[in-house]
Amino acid sequence: MKDHMKYKDYYGSVHYNNEDEVFYGKVEGIRSLTSYEGTDVKSLKQAFEEAVDDYLETCAEQSTTPEKPFKGSFNVRVGEQLHRKSMEYAWAHNTNLNTITKEALSEYFSSHGA
Repeated sequence: MKDHMKYKDYYGSVHYNNEDEVFYGKVEGIRSLTSYEGTDVKSLKQAFEEAVDDYLETCAEQSTTPEKPFKGSFNVRVGEQLHRKSMEYAWAHNTNLNTITKEALSEYFSSHGA
């Protein structure tokens, strides 16, 4: 996976600021802004893991459930024509957009080796 790190099912971005000569990133897929930085790959990875651990500890201290980066639902913007075509197909085949989307994504990843 390019430009991302993974730790405890959380993903962090990897960026570099040439002016400041620092690597930086944020935990992706959650609303809470959880960022980190480091001067090299090792320190960036350590800062990312510490940021995730700190986020989880803060949630525990506040008795809140930590956000999951992948909840199983997401919004897709497909344009009016594709939306209409999908809905008409769903009605004609006695199914729904959720099922069509899941099947389409499964087929896409199967055919692309992912």
